[in-house]
Amino acid sequence: MTVYVVGDIQGCFSCLEKLLHQVHFNPGADDLWAVGDLVNRGPQSLETLRYCMSLGDSFRTVLGNHDLHLLAVARGLRAPTHKDTLGEILNAPDRQRILHWLQRQPLLLQHGDYTLVHAGIPPQWSIADAAAHAREVEGALAAAGPSKAFFREMYGNEPRRWADDLEGSSRLRCITNYLTRMRYCTGDGTLDLASKQNPATGPVGYLPWFAHRERRTRGAKIVFGHWASLNGVTPEPDLFALDTGCVWGGRLRLMSLANEHYHHLSCGQ
Repeated sequence: MTVYVVGDIQGCFSCLEKLLHQVHFNPGADDLWAVGDLVNRGPQSLETLRYCMSLGDSFRTVLGNHDLHLLAVARGLRAPTHKDTLGEILNAPDRQRILHWLQRQPLLLQHGDYTLVHAGIPPQWSIADAAAHAREVEGALAAAGPSKAFFREMYGNEPRRWADDLEGSSRLRCITNYLTRMRYCTGDGTLDLASKQNPATGPVGYLPWFAHRERRTRGAKIVFGHWASLNGVTPEPDLFALDTGCVWGGRLRLMSLANEHYHHLSCGQ
Protein backbone atom coordinates (compact mmCIF):
# COMPACT_ATOMS: atom_id res chain seq x y z
CA MET A 1 0.00 0.00 0.00
CA THR A 2 1.18 3.51 -0.84
CA VAL A 3 0.01 6.57 1.10
CA TYR A 4 -0.12 9.63 -1.11
CA VAL A 5 -0.58 13.13 0.31
CA VAL A 6 -2.00 15.84 -1.94
CA GLY A 7 -1.65 19.59 -1.61
CA ASP A 8 -4.43 22.17 -1.60
CA ILE A 9 -6.98 20.97 -4.18
CA GLN A 10 -9.36 23.93 -3.79
CA GLY A 11 -11.95 22.50 -6.13
CA CYS A 12 -9.56 21.59 -8.95
CA PHE A 13 -11.05 18.11 -9.28
CA SER A 14 -10.14 17.44 -12.90
CA CYS A 15 -6.51 18.13 -12.07
CA LEU A 16 -6.72 15.76 -9.09
CA GLU A 17 -8.22 13.01 -11.24
CA LYS A 18 -5.46 13.31 -13.83
CA LEU A 19 -2.71 13.34 -11.21
CA LEU A 20 -4.08 10.24 -9.48
CA HIS A 21 -4.31 8.50 -12.85
CA GLN A 22 -0.69 9.46 -13.50
CA VAL A 23 0.49 7.55 -10.41
CA HIS A 24 -1.97 4.66 -10.97
CA PHE A 25 -3.74 5.35 -7.68
CA ASN A 26 -5.82 2.36 -6.60
CA PRO A 27 -8.32 3.05 -3.78
CA GLY A 28 -8.41 -0.65 -2.95
CA ALA A 29 -4.68 -0.74 -2.35
CA ASP A 30 -3.57 2.86 -1.78
CA ASP A 31 -4.58 5.70 0.53
CA LEU A 32 -5.02 9.36 -0.33
CA TRP A 33 -4.45 11.94 2.39
CA ALA A 34 -4.82 15.70 2.03
CA VAL A 35 -3.44 18.77 3.80
CA GLY A 36 -6.77 20.62 3.68
CA ASP A 37 -8.44 23.28 1.56
CA LEU A 38 -10.33 20.73 -0.46
CA VAL A 39 -12.70 23.47 -1.61
CA ASN A 40 -13.11 27.05 -2.80
CA ARG A 41 -11.74 29.27 -5.54
CA GLY A 42 -11.67 26.37 -8.03
CA PRO A 43 -14.63 25.28 -10.20
CA GLN A 44 -15.35 21.78 -8.88
CA SER A 45 -15.57 21.91 -5.10
CA LEU A 46 -18.69 19.75 -4.95
CA GLU A 47 -17.13 17.05 -7.16
CA THR A 48 -13.99 17.14 -5.04
CA LEU A 49 -15.89 16.52 -1.80
CA ARG A 50 -18.05 13.79 -3.28
CA TYR A 51 -15.00 11.99 -4.64
CA CYS A 52 -13.07 12.21 -1.37
CA MET A 53 -16.08 10.92 0.54
CA SER A 54 -16.49 8.06 -1.94
CA LEU A 55 -13.02 6.77 -1.05
CA GLY A 56 -14.21 5.86 2.44
CA ASP A 57 -11.40 4.70 4.70
CA SER A 58 -8.92 5.17 1.85
CA PHE A 59 -9.13 8.96 2.30
CA ARG A 60 -8.15 11.22 5.18
CA THR A 61 -7.75 14.97 5.41
CA VAL A 62 -7.03 17.75 7.84
CA LEU A 63 -9.20 20.85 7.74
CA GLY A 64 -7.95 24.00 6.07
CA ASN A 65 -9.16 27.56 6.44
CA HIS A 66 -11.30 27.32 3.28
CA ASP A 67 -12.96 24.14 4.55
CA LEU A 68 -13.82 25.88 7.82
CA HIS A 69 -15.07 28.89 5.89
CA LEU A 70 -17.46 26.67 3.93
CA LEU A 71 -18.86 25.30 7.19
CA ALA A 72 -19.35 28.80 8.61
CA VAL A 73 -21.09 30.01 5.44
CA ALA A 74 -23.31 26.91 5.38
CA ARG A 75 -24.35 27.55 8.99
CA GLY A 76 -25.38 31.09 8.07
CA LEU A 77 -22.70 32.63 10.27
CA ARG A 78 -20.59 34.14 7.51
CA ALA A 79 -21.60 35.70 4.24
CA PRO A 80 -19.88 34.26 1.15
CA THR A 81 -17.39 36.57 -0.53
CA HIS A 82 -17.34 37.44 -4.23
CA LYS A 83 -14.33 35.10 -4.62
CA ASP A 84 -16.06 32.04 -3.15
CA THR A 85 -17.10 29.17 -5.41
CA LEU A 86 -19.20 27.30 -2.87
CA GLY A 87 -22.66 27.70 -4.39
CA GLU A 88 -22.96 24.18 -5.81
CA ILE A 89 -22.19 22.66 -2.41
CA LEU A 90 -24.66 24.92 -0.61
CA ASN A 91 -27.41 24.00 -3.09
CA ALA A 92 -26.59 20.30 -3.40
CA PRO A 93 -29.29 17.74 -2.45
CA ASP A 94 -26.67 15.88 -0.36
CA ARG A 95 -25.47 19.08 1.29
CA GLN A 96 -26.16 17.98 4.86
CA ARG A 97 -24.36 14.67 4.46
CA ILE A 98 -21.33 16.45 2.98
CA LEU A 99 -21.21 19.10 5.70
CA HIS A 100 -21.63 16.50 8.45
CA TRP A 101 -18.69 14.55 7.04
CA LEU A 102 -16.47 17.60 6.61
CA GLN A 103 -17.13 18.97 10.09
CA ARG A 104 -15.81 15.76 11.63
CA GLN A 105 -12.41 15.88 10.00
CA PRO A 106 -9.36 16.57 12.21
CA LEU A 107 -6.92 19.49 12.25
CA LEU A 108 -3.85 17.28 12.60
CA LEU A 109 -3.00 13.78 11.38
CA GLN A 110 -0.03 11.54 12.02
CA HIS A 111 1.29 8.67 9.93
CA GLY A 112 4.46 7.07 11.22
CA ASP A 113 7.06 9.83 11.47
CA TYR A 114 4.92 12.30 9.50
CA THR A 115 2.65 15.00 10.94
CA LEU A 116 0.10 16.64 8.63
CA VAL A 117 -1.37 20.07 9.28
CA HIS A 118 -2.81 22.65 6.94
CA ALA A 119 -0.70 25.72 7.79
CA GLY A 120 1.97 24.76 10.31
CA ILE A 121 2.93 24.43 13.96
CA PRO A 122 4.06 27.50 15.93
CA PRO A 123 7.67 27.44 17.18
CA GLN A 124 6.76 27.19 20.87
CA TRP A 125 4.71 23.99 20.47
CA SER A 126 5.97 20.42 20.26
CA ILE A 127 4.23 17.86 18.06
CA ALA A 128 2.49 16.54 21.18
CA ASP A 129 1.33 20.06 22.07
CA ALA A 130 -0.06 20.61 18.58
CA ALA A 131 -1.88 17.27 18.61
CA ALA A 132 -3.43 17.98 22.00
CA HIS A 133 -4.57 21.47 21.02
CA ALA A 134 -5.93 20.21 17.70
CA ARG A 135 -8.11 17.78 19.65
CA GLU A 136 -9.60 20.70 21.58
CA VAL A 137 -10.87 22.29 18.36
CA GLU A 138 -11.97 18.91 17.00
CA GLY A 139 -14.02 18.42 20.16
CA ALA A 140 -15.76 21.75 19.62
CA LEU A 141 -16.48 20.84 15.99
CA ALA A 142 -17.85 17.45 16.95
CA ALA A 143 -20.24 18.89 19.52
CA ALA A 144 -23.81 17.66 19.16
CA GLY A 145 -25.69 19.40 16.37
CA PRO A 146 -24.28 22.04 14.03
CA SER A 147 -21.65 23.64 16.24
CA LYS A 148 -22.69 27.22 15.59
CA ALA A 149 -20.97 28.64 18.67
CA PHE A 150 -17.54 27.66 17.33
CA PHE A 151 -18.12 29.19 13.88
CA ARG A 152 -19.65 32.35 15.32
CA GLU A 153 -16.40 33.05 17.20
CA MET A 154 -13.91 31.53 14.74
CA TYR A 155 -13.05 34.64 12.71
CA GLY A 156 -10.54 37.22 13.88
CA ASN A 157 -6.80 37.72 14.35
CA GLU A 158 -6.76 38.01 18.13
CA PRO A 159 -5.20 36.75 20.28
CA ARG A 160 -2.06 36.97 18.19
CA ARG A 161 0.00 34.83 20.57
CA TRP A 162 -0.66 31.63 22.50
CA ALA A 163 -0.85 31.53 26.29
CA ASP A 164 -1.61 28.40 28.29
CA ASP A 165 -4.27 30.24 30.29
CA LEU A 166 -6.34 31.24 27.26
CA GLU A 167 -9.93 30.12 27.63
CA GLY A 168 -13.12 29.72 25.63
CA SER A 169 -13.45 31.14 22.14
CA SER A 170 -10.12 33.01 22.35
CA ARG A 171 -8.28 29.76 23.00
CA LEU A 172 -10.03 27.90 20.17
CA ARG A 173 -9.51 30.78 17.75
CA CYS A 174 -5.78 30.97 18.51
CA ILE A 175 -5.35 27.23 17.96
CA THR A 176 -7.35 27.40 14.74
CA ASN A 177 -5.34 30.34 13.43
CA TYR A 178 -2.04 28.58 14.12
CA LEU A 179 -3.03 25.32 12.47
CA THR A 180 -5.03 26.65 9.51
CA ARG A 181 -3.94 30.25 8.76
CA MET A 182 -0.37 30.82 9.97
CA ARG A 183 2.52 31.76 7.72
CA TYR A 184 4.62 34.33 9.57
CA CYS A 185 5.22 34.69 13.29
CA THR A 186 7.87 35.74 15.80
CA GLY A 187 9.90 33.34 17.90
CA ASP A 188 7.30 33.47 20.69
CA GLY A 189 4.51 32.69 18.24
CA THR A 190 3.10 36.20 17.75
CA LEU A 191 1.23 36.03 14.45
CA ASP A 192 1.22 38.21 11.36
CA LEU A 193 -1.84 36.91 9.53
CA ALA A 194 -1.85 39.57 6.82
CA SER A 195 1.35 38.66 4.97
CA LYS A 196 1.25 35.95 2.29
CA GLN A 197 4.32 36.67 0.19
CA ASN A 198 7.42 34.57 -0.34
CA PRO A 199 9.91 34.73 2.58
CA ALA A 200 12.36 36.66 0.40
CA THR A 201 10.14 39.72 0.86
CA GLY A 202 8.53 38.84 4.21
CA PRO A 203 7.42 41.35 6.86
CA VAL A 204 10.07 42.99 9.02
CA GLY A 205 10.40 41.39 12.45
CA TYR A 206 8.71 38.14 11.44
CA LEU A 207 9.94 34.85 10.00
CA PRO A 208 8.15 31.88 8.47
CA TRP A 209 6.87 29.66 11.30
CA PHE A 210 9.39 26.97 10.34
CA ALA A 211 12.44 29.30 10.21
CA HIS A 212 12.83 30.03 13.92
CA ARG A 213 15.99 28.50 15.34
CA GLU A 214 14.29 27.62 18.62
CA ARG A 215 11.38 25.83 16.92
CA ARG A 216 10.54 22.80 19.08
CA THR A 217 9.48 20.67 16.11
CA ARG A 218 12.86 21.02 14.36
CA GLY A 219 13.82 17.64 12.91
CA ALA A 220 10.23 16.35 12.84
CA LYS A 221 8.72 15.51 9.46
CA ILE A 222 5.93 18.04 8.89
CA VAL A 223 3.71 17.98 5.80
CA PHE A 224 1.70 21.15 5.19
CA GLY A 225 -0.08 23.24 2.57
CA HIS A 226 -1.64 26.72 2.65
CA TRP A 227 1.36 28.75 1.44
CA ALA A 228 1.28 28.80 -2.36
CA SER A 229 3.96 31.46 -2.72
CA LEU A 230 6.54 29.04 -1.31
CA ASN A 231 6.04 27.08 -4.54
CA GLY A 232 6.86 23.91 -2.63
CA VAL A 233 10.33 25.07 -1.55
CA THR A 234 11.43 24.76 2.09
CA PRO A 235 14.86 25.22 3.72
CA GLU A 236 14.94 21.87 5.51
CA PRO A 237 14.60 18.29 4.25
CA ASP A 238 12.03 17.37 6.92
CA LEU A 239 9.55 20.05 5.79
CA PHE A 240 7.22 19.18 2.92
CA ALA A 241 5.27 22.10 1.42
CA LEU A 242 2.52 20.72 -0.81
CA ASP A 243 0.62 23.84 -1.90
CA THR A 244 2.09 24.67 -5.30
CA GLY A 245 -0.69 26.97 -6.42
CA CYS A 246 -2.91 24.64 -8.41
CA VAL A 247 -5.93 26.94 -8.23
CA TRP A 248 -3.82 29.95 -9.29
CA GLY A 249 -2.60 28.31 -12.48
CA GLY A 250 0.32 26.49 -10.87
CA ARG A 251 0.70 22.77 -10.24
CA LEU A 252 -1.03 20.23 -8.05
CA ARG A 253 1.54 18.36 -5.95
CA LEU A 254 1.24 14.77 -4.75
CA MET A 255 3.79 13.18 -2.41
CA SER A 256 4.36 9.50 -1.75
CA LEU A 257 5.13 8.84 1.91
CA ALA A 258 6.86 5.63 0.87
CA ASN A 259 9.80 7.48 -0.66
CA GLU A 260 9.05 11.23 -0.29
CA HIS A 261 8.88 11.52 -4.08
CA TYR A 262 6.82 14.34 -5.57
CA HIS A 263 4.47 14.07 -8.53
CA HIS A 264 3.10 17.17 -10.24
CA LEU A 265 0.48 18.16 -12.74
CA SER A 266 0.08 21.62 -14.20
CA CYS A 267 -3.55 22.64 -14.09
CA GLY A 268 -3.51 23.60 -17.75
CA GLN A 269 -2.70 20.04 -18.81
